[in-house]
Amino acid sequence: MKNSGTDLHQRLRTLAQNLWWTWHPEVIRLFTDLDPHLWREVDHNPTAFLNRISPEQIEQRASELVLHSRINHAFRRLNEYLTAPQTWGGIHCGNLGNRPVIYFSAEFGLHESLPIYSGGLGILAGDHLKSASDLGIPLIGIGLLYHQGYFIQRLNSEGWQEEEYVDLDRKQLPLEPLTLADGQTLIVRIDTRDGVLAAMCWQLQIGRVRLILLDSNVEGNTDEDRMLTSRLYGGNDRTRIRQELLLGIGGARVMQALDIFPGVLHLNEGHSAFAILEEVRRVMQDDGIPFNRALRRVGIYTVFTTHTPVPAGHDRFAPELVEEHLGVFREKLDLSHDEFMALGRVNTEDVNEPFCMTVLALKGSRHANGVSALHSDVSRRMWHSLYPNRPEAEVPIGHITNGVHVLSWIAPQMHKLFETRLAHNWPTRMIHADIWEKVADIDDGELWENHQILNMRLINFVRRRLFRRAERLGHQETIQKIDQILDPNILTIGSARRLATYKRGDLILSQPERLISLVTDPDRPLQIIFAGKAHPRDDEGKKILQRIIEYGNKPELKRRIVFVEDYDYNVARHLVQGVDVWLNTPRRPLEACGTSGQKVILNGGLNFSILDGWWNEAFNGRNGFAIGHGGMHSDLREQSRRDSEFLYQTLEQEVIPLYYERNASGIPHKWVKRVKDSMQILGWRFCADRMVRDYALRFYLPASGSTSAATG
Repeated sequence: MKNSGTDLHQRLRTLAQNLWWTWHPEVIRLFTDLDPHLWREVDHNPTAFLNRISPEQIEQRASELVLHSRINHAFRRLNEYLTAPQTWGGIHCGNLGNRPVIYFSAEFGLHESLPIYSGGLGILAGDHLKSASDLGIPLIGIGLLYHQGYFIQRLNSEGWQEEEYVDLDRKQLPLEPLTLADGQTLIVRIDTRDGVLAAMCWQLQIGRVRLILLDSNVEGNTDEDRMLTSRLYGGNDRTRIRQELLLGIGGARVMQALDIFPGVLHLNEGHSAFAILEEVRRVMQDDGIPFNRALRRVGIYTVFTTHTPVPAGHDRFAPELVEEHLGVFREKLDLSHDEFMALGRVNTEDVNEPFCMTVLALKGSRHANGVSALHSDVSRRMWHSLYPNRPEAEVPIGHITNGVHVLSWIAPQMHKLFETRLAHNWPTRMIHADIWEKVADIDDGELWENHQILNMRLINFVRRRLFRRAERLGHQETIQKIDQILDPNILTIGSARRLATYKRGDLILSQPERLISLVTDPDRPLQIIFAGKAHPRDDEGKKILQRIIEYGNKPELKRRIVFVEDYDYNVARHLVQGVDVWLNTPRRPLEACGTSGQKVILNGGLNFSILDGWWNEAFNGRNGFAIGHGGMHSDLREQSRRDSEFLYQTLEQEVIPLYYERNASGIPHKWVKRVKDSMQILGWRFCADRMVRDYALRFYLPASGSTSAATG
């Protein structure tokens, strides 16, 4: 018996309310098939989609396209997923059920329809939640609800970045107010020297995992405080410390209000380090023990992950700012001002040293890690002064290398190919190397054809985005020749990242004559697609962007070097799925990890990178390409000059010749062999399921006072 339109609409609404749909292409196809134009118009937001389409229209379209069974099947799959009797986490982390992992992060990148992220840190946090859900690890995420997100990037006619801020419509998001048992909306409050800071809470579901977001836009707050959760990484130090009060202290108080006691506090970067002190305050109150004893106890179940290899990237606050905002709180801890400040100082005797959130996180956690092997070396060197009695190698900062949530980033075509060639249940076995060995058996032509389809899809996507910009700026020439921009038969390099100077997103532009020669080569040309945002206050980063635009406007390079505006989850998805080569050129060793290239692996592309971050431990000589040999130079200009030379030599002598070496069928067999090696060797090692299992077995279980019954 068919469902009525109302039933179908409600089932689709249930699917839309849980972000599980974001990594299940069969659900995404449902919304696409119901109304492709509307789906694109609402930026792939199913909540907004269902607010614009009636149950009657749903019924009509479902009948026309015979979608009833597909909708019901998707609904059943979600229920089966949520009620699965056995999960990896249930077997190995069952003790965390009543005392879950509380995962704090200043941003979460889950999907383009929920823009509360800026870049890699947020995407990593989102992937962490999704894999925790898939594994069945009891975990609750804590973040902030940014009403204007990061910013929408627009380039003016001179190629200068301009920022646009648009308020989110909460009615168009899968958010529900967080209420207490009596039905009252939960409001958390924090006392400061100049008044009370309050926030309400919203929640949403990511599979089996709940994410709670604090929102300062509530009655009773000052106008300044109502704007605190307006923008991600906006404002000055005063804004930042108040945001971090909300995230850390406010987030911990949400758990207390819900009577949820953490088995583990996991701080994703130092922004949430105040959560340690709020947990200490609770333990002091509940157990009647002094501060130092409570701090040691809380430290046992606190995990701190640092991501920032640049000293300037760690939040530091002046003593007077700390006293203004935490003076009332520190009195509850029975600490003097100097004692409190010492918690965030390397040199506890220096009364002028600012309060560093990373220092607090390191002092307040038993378990700390960098996000790649090389990054942990950098972090131990950076924070060695905190541990003066230990050799640098014994500074207690280990590493768990980041991974990516495979089902969120793999293209549907590749997912289907793996399903038929690896195993029907390959997603549940992706962390095992043996499942990836079957990649070798995939026909070269089949793998190459699938990647070519993705490459064409990327080019069409980029053309649409360039058309929109040209229309806005009145660039008629671009509009008229839009179909001539990019060529699916040309080697396509992708380069997308935050436009910061140390990431050197323009390194490939450092030798103009060689670049022009390569791009315009009649037999073996290349093309480059750039994307990325500069911080609103980073003029040097904006100059890098402008330089890229200028190169793309050169007559010799026009239509072969392009920049895609407003880098976000959707742009990233198309890029990592469609490029042939992913270019990464940070100044070694300043790339903590860098996960974009890990996504490229899944979709038939190859990495071409400085030996930094994850690539330093991934590259083996046959699974991609390296720029240089891992060397560094004290003179930064000389280092960039050498890296530029290595880049061009490798591009000219290895990358381009291998790509264009074809057999009689037009297939680059040696290139495809390298793609397969990349998938086989790296696919399982750099997935988020492996990463989250590592956190569970190495940190969560020991931190919560338990040991795993098994480690498989």
